[in-house]
Amino acid sequence: MTDELTIPLTAAAVVAPVLVALVLQVARSERTAHRLNRVGAVITAIVGLGAAAAMLTRESHATSWVIADTASGIYVGVVTVIALMSALLSPAYLSGAQGEFFAARRSVRSYYLMLYAFWSALVAIPVIANLGIGLLVVEATTAASSVLVAFSGKPRALEAGWKYLILTTLGMSLAFLGIVIMFVASAARGGGIGQLDWSALPGTLAHIPHGAAVAAYALVMLGLATKIGWAPVHNWLPDAHSEAPAPVSAMLSSALLPTVMLLAWRLRDAASGAIGNTAATAPLAAFGIFSVAVAVPFLWQPMAWKRLLAYHSLEHMGIITVGIAIGSPLALAGVVLHFAGHALAKALGFYAAIPLYQIQPDAARHSARDVAASSPTTFAAMAVCAFTLAGLPPSPLFFSELFIILGGIESGQVVLASTLAVLIAFAFIGLLHALLEALQTNSGQDSQPARKTSEERAAPILIPTLLTAAALAALTAYAWLLPASGIVRHLAQGIS
Repeated sequence: MTDELTIPLTAAAVVAPVLVALVLQVARSERTAHRLNRVGAVITAIVGLGAAAAMLTRESHATSWVIADTASGIYVGVVTVIALMSALLSPAYLSGAQGEFFAARRSVRSYYLMLYAFWSALVAIPVIANLGIGLLVVEATTAASSVLVAFSGKPRALEAGWKYLILTTLGMSLAFLGIVIMFVASAARGGGIGQLDWSALPGTLAHIPHGAAVAAYALVMLGLATKIGWAPVHNWLPDAHSEAPAPVSAMLSSALLPTVMLLAWRLRDAASGAIGNTAATAPLAAFGIFSVAVAVPFLWQPMAWKRLLAYHSLEHMGIITVGIAIGSPLALAGVVLHFAGHALAKALGFYAAIPLYQIQPDAARHSARDVAASSPTTFAAMAVCAFTLAGLPPSPLFFSELFIILGGIESGQVVLASTLAVLIAFAFIGLLHALLEALQTNSGQDSQPARKTSEERAAPILIPTLLTAAALAALTAYAWLLPASGIVRHLAQGIS
């Protein structure tokens, strides 16, 4: 594979999901749509993984539209894997779902249209070379995913989709206000929209008044915070994650949140020279620690499985953010490992909700109980997810959290690293308690008894569980090599 193929492959990875979405609209039956979805998802994933491999193994490339570097490669690769699994498991979800948001005859095709549009936007965000255009793509993810959140048409789902749409759009309005400040303040340089390219942004911010640069940075970062779901602007996140179709919840948590965080990471690197490293990094550290702290009390409460995973998204986005704020090579190794490990484990947890709700319908509103006895396969998926997210060795998240904490101590940020370590310990206890609850037998009068289910019915989760466990084991093995790898060296040199 030559370097010249990197940019075309990257563009193809963005366009391919759109083409598949259009092809799916001509399907004359649900069965045909599901078959086309499987074929289209695999082809799209091959293109996406090819682009990710090119970005990770070749020199960085950038044009006025596309940036293809190490960070882009990592994010495109993980997003592609999560989107592929979500697409392949969507038929299992749709077979037992009643999508009332769309007309019945178009429900499945409309679902796939929004899903693949979401996939395309998620791949585009890491490779867009311009901050302003990147924010427009982020808003495009809101348009597609808010419809998917409300797909069931139930009052709770409609409310969650509406809340998600309004709150994140308001947040992005603040981000666009920051863009306007940058654009107007730099108008004298005559560079137009090109002044917001990641390669030009450090110079743009350095040549505008310091106060304007700080204000613009703060507004864009606050806008991104609402989309990432950092506390205290995370109010949409628990409802959207718990009400969306399970494959969509996986994409929201494992792909959307960390992908938007990449924009915050690039912006921090671009602004450090103009406003100072401390001023650029402090908001990330504050958002990160506060997010983990806010999540911990909720993790100790009994709650529905998907809602519990939503609060763990808040926790783990906080951990990744603290690692980015620390910024040492060891901490960045933890960031990469945590992003990949969290994405795989969290996605599996949401996929497990598909058979879980068939076994125990009231698990959508209450803690899951007696899962191990009624469906060992479903419980195995939940266990792999829970043990990984809890950071128990040999989970890759054990090593990623260790790297981030040690990286903070190594770089002299002892208070930040120590605070994170204490909060992680409290969060671990909460998730372990939830897993033990899933082993218990229902005893409440208001709870429905768990239904026995055949392994054939739970089969859609078996293969993802085995593949995810194998991938997590591979990440753990790679953890020993990651701190000294070229990937971390490139990230430590800056990604703006």
